[in-house]
Amino acid sequence: MTPAISIVMPCYNGRAHLPRSIASVQAQTCGDWELVVIDDGSRDGSADWVESLGDARIRCIRQANSGVSAARNAGLRAARGARICFLDADDCWEATLLEKLSAALDAQPDAVLAYCGWQNVGLGGGRDLPFVPPDYETPDKAQRLFAGCRWPIHAVMVRADAIQAAGGFDTGLRNAEDYLLWLKIAIPGRIVRVPEVLAKYFFHGQGQASQNKARAALDFLRAQTAHLAADPALRRTLGPAARTLMYDALLQRGYECYWARELADARRIFRAVMRAGYGRPADWRHMLPALLPQGLFVRLVESIDRVRGPSSPQR
Repeated sequence: MTPAISIVMPCYNGRAHLPRSIASVQAQTCGDWELVVIDDGSRDGSADWVESLGDARIRCIRQANSGVSAARNAGLRAARGARICFLDADDCWEATLLEKLSAALDAQPDAVLAYCGWQNVGLGGGRDLPFVPPDYETPDKAQRLFAGCRWPIHAVMVRADAIQAAGGFDTGLRNAEDYLLWLKIAIPGRIVRVPEVLAKYFFHGQGQASQNKARAALDFLRAQTAHLAADPALRRTLGPAARTLMYDALLQRGYECYWARELADARRIFRAVMRAGYGRPADWRHMLPALLPQGLFVRLVESIDRVRGPSSPQR
């Protein structure tokens, strides 16, 4: 019998987290699902553990390590459901996620994607509060979605035919691959919000793609650039605002790294902003030293700190 929902779970050395994530799938109040786990060359026994569960609803596909996008694409090829959810091996859901996202799509037959709220876990500093995103199905949806990735990958349910039409995940991106897919699906298609916190995103700092901040920021820019090039209607809608949205966000990420004294990341980001000729004179005063070799740039900032004390963010 074909399941209504296919859940795609890429896994690379996720054995320590799999019991929590898979238990959250097995606890779903909606039972009409299959879980496709793609073991992406794990060396910690992840695939063996999944296969030992003996749950007929769970399939494990083994492949040589190819990256998360290739793993998700492999899962999509194997998926049989008309609706798709994604759950990484180190995250989990509330028990009603499948039921409530599916009901939202049932209520809006023309909607291609349903999204919900989520909670970050492990960041600290007041950044772990539950968050319910706003309704993005508004007249300015294209601009708001283009400006940033509005939900984590495990807080959505998508119609399988919409993913197929969008071509799946771009394997050339290490970060922002999900953001690019959502642009292709959610800007032209109707989306619907479930205003409840149903997903948890765990930060543990071990091999997560988001740890390399410069690469994440530059991949985000590449995703924006690629989508603009492929979507002339969006280019017309955004006009000159597209450049501002792209490079102001990139510059902000550079400043965040700079003020945190994550100087190697800040230097890479600043250099990308300068190559685009973007920024105000005050921004260029901060960015120009990034043209120095990295060692000199770091020593210069450290010498400024010794003389003035650590700077505070001002733009």
